[in-house]
Amino acid sequence: MELTLAIAIGVLTASGTYLVLRPRTFQVIIGLSLISYGVNLFILSMGRLRTDAPPIITDKANIDPSQYADPVPQALVLTAIVIGFAMTALFLVVMLATRGLSGNDHVDGKGS
Repeated sequence: MELTLAIAIGVLTASGTYLVLRPRTFQVIIGLSLISYGVNLFILSMGRLRTDAPPIITDKANIDPSQYADPVPQALVLTAIVIGFAMTALFLVVMLATRGLSGNDHVDGKGS
């Protein structure tokens, strides 16, 4: 499971970096989204990859922290996903406004 997640993070980050370096604004926005997904998966993997582990400690007498999942990375990733959607929407609006004003969608504004 760790190898699959590491490969997914690498593919998302590499694809995002490739798209960020492209000259069209839509490709740059998609690249930024892919990089943010890769970062979210990386943060999620820092909280240990476990299944069927409760995130809330209920029995205070016998506490073994290795038996519980860490809820902090999950909360951080959920917050990052919401902020990422908002930033993508803002980028799309700015991209559409720039295309309407300049007539092209090149990053430097010099495209044909």
